[in-house]
Amino acid sequence: MTPIEPITSSDRRRGISREERRVIFASSLGTVFEWYDFYLYGSLATIIAAQFFSLKDPSGAFIYNESTRNIFALLAFAAGFIVRPFGAIIFGRIGDLVGRKNTFLVTILIMGLSTFVVGLLPSATSIGIAAPIILIGLRLLQGLALGGEYGGAATYVAEHAPSGRRGMYTSWIQTTATLGLFLSLIVILAVRTIVGEDAFKEWGWRIPFLVSILLLGISVWIRLSLSESPAFKKMKEEGKGSKAPLTESFFHYPNNKYVLLALLGLVAGQGVVWYTGQFYALFFLQSILKVDGYSANLLIAWSLLFGTLFFVFFGWLSDKIGRKPVILAGCLIAALTYFPLFKLLAETANPALAHAIETVQVKVVADPAECGSLFNPVGTRKYTTNCDKARDWLSKASVKYSTEAGPAGQPAKVVIGDKEVPATDLETAVGDPKDKVTVGSQAINEAGYPQANDPGIVKLAHPFDIFRSQAATVVGILFILVLYVTMVYGPIAAALVELFPTKIRYTSMSLPYHIGNGWFGGLLPATAFAMVAATGDIYYGLWYPIVVAAATAVIGFLFIPETKDRDIHTI
Repeated sequence: MTPIEPITSSDRRRGISREERRVIFASSLGTVFEWYDFYLYGSLATIIAAQFFSLKDPSGAFIYNESTRNIFALLAFAAGFIVRPFGAIIFGRIGDLVGRKNTFLVTILIMGLSTFVVGLLPSATSIGIAAPIILIGLRLLQGLALGGEYGGAATYVAEHAPSGRRGMYTSWIQTTATLGLFLSLIVILAVRTIVGEDAFKEWGWRIPFLVSILLLGISVWIRLSLSESPAFKKMKEEGKGSKAPLTESFFHYPNNKYVLLALLGLVAGQGVVWYTGQFYALFFLQSILKVDGYSANLLIAWSLLFGTLFFVFFGWLSDKIGRKPVILAGCLIAALTYFPLFKLLAETANPALAHAIETVQVKVVADPAECGSLFNPVGTRKYTTNCDKARDWLSKASVKYSTEAGPAGQPAKVVIGDKEVPATDLETAVGDPKDKVTVGSQAINEAGYPQANDPGIVKLAHPFDIFRSQAATVVGILFILVLYVTMVYGPIAAALVELFPTKIRYTSMSLPYHIGNGWFGGLLPATAFAMVAATGDIYYGLWYPIVVAAATAVIGFLFIPETKDRDIHTI
């Protein structure tokens, strides 16, 4: 039986001490900068693709086209997510053996220096194949460092927190991912505005990476002044530390049971809700609803700004009513409302597209032997049959379509309303090729699908242009999605810390957290869009977060214990 810590009314009423405030600030600030570093790459993926994946053959011709370069850049971004659990294992073990403070001091140094070097790294035109190899190596280092950072910061703050206030104290750590994303977007927008778009693409993109060295210096200076956590010091003084934290965490019962339950009953759902509300929403706006990048990033940034303090609110609420009710309610409500919310987002941000999806019938008629699976989560497949090429083209144009079996051997065709277009003609230019009008784009425009520059698509003229009805409604919808993020993410650090004993806490909580967020969540945008492309339905990708979040709500309700009153200093 886990000891229950008596919580007195004075524990709940007293304010935050100066030392506790310094612990929260130092841990949170450093983690903000780590997330800032990590997200810079994702925000600048297309520019980085042109810099580091534009390799030429001996004749001087580009080996990769623009699409392929972007795919490699996104794969390098995904590599950072994939290695995060390994960072959790490596640094979690170190943190349980030698201490929390020194471990997350090392992780921030690795993250900051890796990011700074990206800003200095010569492009592929200067050093050839070495450029992308070094870049991917730096991304792997970033992922490993982030895998060790979060568990250390969350554990450190929780072990300093007073009884009955761990949810609120650790919720400040939970704001850091959102604040890091927000900071990266603001710095990028500021540099773009100051130097101009052409200069930014040529050399200005390096500035946000180079700025990270200043942020690193501040973080290291603050963290050096901290002392080790009281729970870890007490454990060491009593000689109760673990000699094999990996073995005890993952191969000893019941610790291994709680690692699995933490993943499936808490973090998997939290991860998909988090990435749906921030990253997939941004992807949905840009890639599916065709909102320009400037406006989409600003709309997301405003929703994050309005929603950030709710991390602390829901952390505080979890101290009152428990971690389970808040986290699992967020998963369940998100699963029940994603379809209507994203449909409303489409109707508001691009009303002509939403109307066309509902009213224009498009179908691909082809020999079934030509129509394979379009599931392509990493974006590297090359389609060879006309049926698959046509469906891929329609998906990228955000056209909802169905597939109908035609006679064997019949050439594939696309029926758009009452007009038939041979599949081979979809990308044939109409008029001047510089106008980028094709037979396919002309046909869907005539049927009712809007052009990319349709005036009905939401567009912001400047950062404060959000008080018009359309823009305000979009921000409101995005704010609701962010609110779900704060519900599931605000209390998660406290919930994970309280599940495990002090001697293996860093290791045990870090792995499920980074599998849930790095794999279930981090790979969500690519997987969801692959589901959209495979079915021809712009909303179909939502089934992924809905199923995972709903499953987490059920597993968590049945098997996760409530932990808010546990004495983490005696377990």
